Amino acid sequence: MNKKIFSCMLASVATVAATMSFSSCTSTAEGEAARILMNQVAFYPNSDKEAILDTAYVGPVEIYDASGNRVMKVNAIPGLESPFSGQKRSRIVFSDLKTVGDYELRIGKNVKHFAIREDALRDATRAALKAFYYQRSGVELEERYAGKWARPMGHPDTQVMVHPTAATKKRPAGTIISSPFGWYDAGDYNKYIVNSAYSIGVMFQMYEMIPEYFAKLDVNIPESGDDVPDLLDEIYFNLKWMVTMQDTDGGLYHKLTTPNFEGFIMPTECQQQRYVVQKTVTASYDYAACMAMASRIYSKYEEYSEFAKTAIESAKRAYEWAKANPTAFYTQSANNEKYDPDVTTGEYGDGSAADEQMWAAVELYLTTGDESYIEGLELPSAYGLNSWGNVASLAQWEMISKDALKETEASKVQLEQFKAYIETLREKAKRSDFSCAYGAVATDFHWGCLSEGCCNAGAELLRASYLLGEEYSDCKALALANADYMLGRNPMDNCYVTGLGVKSTMYPHHRISHADSVEEPIPGLLAGGPNPGKQDGLNYPIDYPDMCYLDDMNSYASNEIAINWNASLVAFLAAVDEAYSVEK
Repeated sequence: MNKKIFSCMLASVATVAATMSFSSCTSTAEGEAARILMNQVAFYPNSDKEAILDTAYVGPVEIYDASGNRVMKVNAIPGLESPFSGQKRSRIVFSDLKTVGDYELRIGKNVKHFAIREDALRDATRAALKAFYYQRSGVELEERYAGKWARPMGHPDTQVMVHPTAATKKRPAGTIISSPFGWYDAGDYNKYIVNSAYSIGVMFQMYEMIPEYFAKLDVNIPESGDDVPDLLDEIYFNLKWMVTMQDTDGGLYHKLTTPNFEGFIMPTECQQQRYVVQKTVTASYDYAACMAMASRIYSKYEEYSEFAKTAIESAKRAYEWAKANPTAFYTQSANNEKYDPDVTTGEYGDGSAADEQMWAAVELYLTTGDESYIEGLELPSAYGLNSWGNVASLAQWEMISKDALKETEASKVQLEQFKAYIETLREKAKRSDFSCAYGAVATDFHWGCLSEGCCNAGAELLRASYLLGEEYSDCKALALANADYMLGRNPMDNCYVTGLGVKSTMYPHHRISHADSVEEPIPGLLAGGPNPGKQDGLNYPIDYPDMCYLDDMNSYASNEIAINWNASLVAFLAAVDEAYSVEK
């Protein structure tokens, strides 16, 4: 392990161990010793504002402005207890403080700085979107856009080989194709259709919900300043790679990959041959859904009008190929038994394509108006969190929110399922020691949990407040609580988005962040989050589900980054900022 990372990890663990107390305490001295856990980025003037104290302190809490004037005094509210560690905690509520400015929250000599801003999470949203620019492959990242993270072009991908699993008569094994551009998928350097399509779908849906917000969001990429929102310009950079992954028969190659993961080196140092591998039903349906959405969204912009026309035809061909090849699933181990070279990179395996077909069918219908796509559609029996492996709720949301579908009987059933799902989030918040609809049960913590359980669930809460009216107005505050948790109001006292806050993730499992000469990681990247599964086999000093996290580049189980996680982050933060910012 890198010595710098190891020493940082030990210091962090020592701090946690020194400040945690697992017995009830009420004195000022103990209040001064406890950690103050709170959003490290900023609060909105008219939002709920809350901090958690890691002890059962019941005494006074004072708030001072930047001039040293005391502006508020409140009492901590005890009675919270972790369901995992038994840690006693207290709540500090200061929602009545609404004036924009910089402040200190004090318990004796225990001080925590915070800010109130009209656009509290705007810069965080920009950073989350800009992170996709830093994941671009096949182009140079210039200093005027990338700052100190500028780097030369890596992985041009103009000499990609067809793997034996993908061979056809027209393109036999060893055929060289060109498949440039696109985003690196995660901490590695490969590119995957399933995850790319899902990531774009998540952001497209939020764009269609709040397009005016994204129209104003400038993140300083080469395309900034044109008539197209930066979100769509950035997404197009990946879409133009995705179209190169469609074979001549309409099917989609599952991924573009090296046989094995590269080491922690820069893209320019990578030497392995890159391949496109087996065409799959899941990749083809996901692509069809994504391209159908792209066609209707980009058709509104003149410079993308031709792309919009070709995108829908490409989507139709992918959909027909998938229907004709319903068992073309990607099983890496089986492929490796039959073909060389073996491929050991991310599998994105999935044994069912029912959810992908549903999503593709709904998006194709919404774009084309062709009802044959949704005739006899197999519908899920419940509404749940979406992920790359379960995209059903992406289709369900379209059914309950889009005018073309929301008056159908099927849509009404999906709406009741959505309401039932939102109710589960409300109930979880009531049980939480962090006033949050995420993190109250052990099953909330798993690989990528901050994306799926925190960001995606937060986005669903905001959707409920938009769609369902006054009865669900509380969902707006519950969504913000999820953001507060992710940004510092959590048991690790950590902001899980790189480059934000005063104590944020510093050593993500991300090859570029490790191999470049810059001490700070690429900013705006969301860490996977606490994961008691510990699939990386590392020694996690704390085993409680909500604290099973290592800020260590080797911890791919808890500290990797990924485009699907950042897509959730972009969609969630944008929705929060649109809902709360004073000047929208």
